[in-house]
This record gives sequence, structure tokens and C-alpha cells, in this order.
Amino acid sequence: MDFTPTEAQAGARDLAARIFGDLSTHDRLKAAGTGSDPQLWKSLCAAGLIGAVQEVGLLGLVLLLEEQGRTTAQVPFAATCVYGLLAVAAHGTAEQRERLLPGIGDGSVVVSGAFPAQGGVRESGSGELTGSVPVVPWLLDATHVLVADAGRGLWLVSRADGAEVTPVEVTAPWSAGRLVLDHAPAEPLGGVDDTRDTGAHTDVLATARTAFAGLQAGVCAGSLARAVAHTNTREQFGRPLATRQAVQLRAADAHMDTEAIRVTAYEAAWRRDAGLPYATHALTAAWWASEAGQRVVHTGQHLHGGVGADLDHPVHRHFLWGRQLDAYLGCGGELLQELGELIAMESEVGGGEA
Repeated sequence: MDFTPTEAQAGARDLAARIFGDLSTHDRLKAAGTGSDPQLWKSLCAAGLIGAVQEVGLLGLVLLLEEQGRTTAQVPFAATCVYGLLAVAAHGTAEQRERLLPGIGDGSVVVSGAFPAQGGVRESGSGELTGSVPVVPWLLDATHVLVADAGRGLWLVSRADGAEVTPVEVTAPWSAGRLVLDHAPAEPLGGVDDTRDTGAHTDVLATARTAFAGLQAGVCAGSLARAVAHTNTREQFGRPLATRQAVQLRAADAHMDTEAIRVTAYEAAWRRDAGLPYATHALTAAWWASEAGQRVVHTGQHLHGGVGADLDHPVHRHFLWGRQLDAYLGCGGELLQELGELIAMESEVGGGEA
């Protein structure tokens, strides 16, 4: 395996870093409150970074999301790329790709994903969905929602076609909402014949886990960078905090955790781009992002001392994002159980992932 970015991936990453760095500043984040930043979203779309994900693949997207995570930029970048662009490109019909992908690329179509853990949405048999999903990240920004029904079929729902949306406050400012569907019209992703193709569900879920793990890697890297800068300038008893062995050990552990999140996300993404099985690798990345991610953002906040508890301090945003991603990906124990069951299932059938 080779995680070295291609020229296109490196170029997209560097461009994203400049845009996020210029526009996702402390003052702009304070002004945005709990909402998204429409100017930043327009800049990302105008630069062609959404559409570029088709070319740079999932590994390229992970690199872009790392840059978003470093600045905790409040835009629906991950959701619309995973549940919109990549899902439609991989599993949509030719007509769906022709109709939806241009709008997703220019930012006029924003897609969020509703993947209830226990199948809270049912399909009536006539192309209508009924049920609810308590929390859907970035739903308030979305024009469309990719919904998984109880049978793991995937459906695209337009918010203009009867979807009831109520704002929901979550840990991080992700413009989340509660989705309620009452015989809402929906179109199956991939066409009517593919509504029971659970392979599409498996792929989208694994893609999402990998992408959001990459986002967590950036959140952790940003938190740790702020902690390093703070402990190098903050003095105690005439010496910088960074010279204390206890501080160095905490920072070193956080660095190793961050690298583990990054490399497992890279591996899962690289395998998908190479057309290799990657479901277990995506679960591994999600476990690291959930379990280690919360450790890193706690460390980042702790190394700031009392300042880290200030709600207006930038490091506190990393803490909120890290805990939100921990909750969104699922607790470590649940992910390990699912991973163990998947490995056992593969062993019974002679190996190879679904």
C-alpha cells in the first residue's frame, strides 16, 4: 500500500488548507454561532473542491477533511461528499448521476445522511417513507437526505417533498435536525431494482466511517497543535510548561493516538480507491477515531489548564467536535463488537469482506 498523495490529491489538500485557514478563523467561527458559514461553503464550491472528490477519491477526501478538522470549519463538507457525491457516483443510476452530481459539485445540492441504528424508517412499497430519525447532522443545510430504511435500502428524499425537519442541538455546531417522514415520496438510489441491494448500504456506511475518521484526525491534530503552542509559551516557575515531563508524555500519547487515527483512515480509504475489501478497515478506523479521539481532545483541553474550559477559546471547539464525532461514529465497545462479528462471519465463509 502507498499513502503518498497524488499530485491532484496534494493540490486539492493544499488549496483546502488555504481556504479553511483564511476563512475559518476564530472571529468568523464566533460570528457563525451554531450555524454553518455560507461564505466558506461558496468559496469551497467555487474552488471546485466538492467536485474534485470524484477525481481524488476517498483518500483525497480524507486529506481534505483533515484540513477542515484542523480549523473546525462549520460547513457540511463531509456529509455532502459521502452521502451525496460518492454515494450517487458509485450507486446512482445514470439519470441520477446526470441530474444530481453537477448540483452537488457546485454546492446548490447539499446532501445529509440519515442512518438510524435500528431502522427507524419504513418503506410502504409504493416509494414512500414513514418514520423518524432523531438526529441527522447538517440536516438544516441539506436540500436532500440519503435515508436508509429498515431493510437497509437507500432512498433519496428531497426536503421540499414532505420531509418535516426540526432543529436539534448537539454537542458540536453541526446544524443538526430531527427528520420525520410521513408517507414522504422518495426515490431509490440506483433505481427500483436496487432498493434491497445491501451492498450499497454497506459501502456508504464504510465510506462514511472512513471519512469521519479522517475528519477526527484533523480535529485531533488541531487540538494538539494548539496545546503544543500553549505549553511552549505558558511558563510556570520560570520555565515553559512544555519542559515538564508529565506534559511531554501527555502530548506524546496524544500524538500517537492522532497518528493511529490518521493511518487507519488512510488505509481504509486507499483500499476503497483500489477496489479492495475495506469494511473491517473502516470499522478499525472508526474505532480509533472514537476511542482515541476523545482521549486526544481531552488532553488538548487539559494541557491548556483553566483556559481550556473557556467556551470562547478555540481549543474548546476541538473538544466539542471530538466528542461529537465520538458519539456519531459509535462507542468503542459497539464498534469492536461489530468488527468481531464481521471477522467471525468472514472466517465462516472462508474469508473476504462483503
